[in-house]
Amino acid sequence: MSVQDHSHDEGERRHSFLNSRAGMVFIGFALIAGTLLFTEHRAHVLGALLWLPLLACPLMHVFMHHRRGGQGGHGQQGDGGRAP
Repeated sequence: MSVQDHSHDEGERRHSFLNSRAGMVFIGFALIAGTLLFTEHRAHVLGALLWLPLLACPLMHVFMHHRRGGQGGHGQQGDGGRAP
């Protein structure tokens, strides 16, 4: 492409959806909906955060034992030569 082709492309600005009128309406609607959802469900979300560390323990146990080869005990041949 020559220099003239590039200058022609810079003159034409392509508008994205978010810069259009419909995009602005969507952004406004999403902000209002997000604010209402946050204020109405804040107590439920904060109450669930209390239990997340307790629920993470069994998941971590399952996933960490899955790496070692599953059925075998700790320190057997299935651990890939790692120290116990």
